[in-house]
Amino acid sequence: MGRYVIRRLLQMIPVFIGATLLIFLMVNVMGDPIAGLCGDKQCDPATAAQLRKEFGLDKPVWQQYLTYLGHIFTGDFGTAFNGQPVTELMASAFPVTIRLTIVAILFEIVIGITLGVITGLRRGRPVDTGVLLLTLVVISVPIFVTGLLLQLVLGVKWHWIDPSVSGDATFGELIVPGLVLASVSLAYVTRLTRTSIAENKRSDYVRTAIAKGLPRRRVITKHLLRNSLIPVVTFIGTDIGALMGGAIVTERIFNIHGVGFQLYQGILRQNTQTVVGFVTILVLVFLVANLLVDLLYAVLDPRIRYA
Repeated sequence: MGRYVIRRLLQMIPVFIGATLLIFLMVNVMGDPIAGLCGDKQCDPATAAQLRKEFGLDKPVWQQYLTYLGHIFTGDFGTAFNGQPVTELMASAFPVTIRLTIVAILFEIVIGITLGVITGLRRGRPVDTGVLLLTLVVISVPIFVTGLLLQLVLGVKWHWIDPSVSGDATFGELIVPGLVLASVSLAYVTRLTRTSIAENKRSDYVRTAIAKGLPRRRVITKHLLRNSLIPVVTFIGTDIGALMGGAIVTERIFNIHGVGFQLYQGILRQNTQTVVGFVTILVLVFLVANLLVDLLYAVLDPRIRYA
């Protein structure tokens, strides 16, 4: 196991470099960041030249990337155009988005897996058909429609929640935004769990456990569910980074100042340092989540061994 982890960590290095290089190049072709810094008025040539020199934009792109990569390993993600270090923006944004992601993941695990198990065990029955139709509707409706609808009904009409999340962004305030963020993924988790449960229910090891006279609950939890969760864990593990990076719409609807909000502001203002810095951390989240998912396979299925 230890050698496998070391090998995976070494494999993450070229993936990280390739992903950050691609992101750096894509961000640099979005437009002239100096024009975004100057706003509606065009900067005079002297001011523009001074700003490019100050932010290192007068150097070739490859040299800018190498400089940025060197600064990353020292914990320096650069300075935003407003003069604030990007690390300070991260310190204020990431805790909020992490709390939002935790709420969303809990919804996926608790509701998605529960509905998937229920429908998988009752495949073809009315409850199965009803849940499948409901998940299809959730998948078909865009997140911004779901978010605005819940905000209007629960916040404006019924006054059950505040339409906008406060600056503290506590877990209680993030329940509805977390549900909106997780809605599509929750539907996929439900359908994926249902399919996996329905397929494994007919497996030999399940029939053997039933023939031995094991209690139904033990057969489901210890044998059927444990093996059926492998594809579900894969989806949820990769979805962690997707939720954090894809929270732009949800955070804009509920006025949450998290990673999505900072990315939106950085893209809007063509702030290269902010966008690349935040996306770099999201790349690390993806890589670590994938590694943890692979290690979790061996826990769920004892037949899996890593050399």
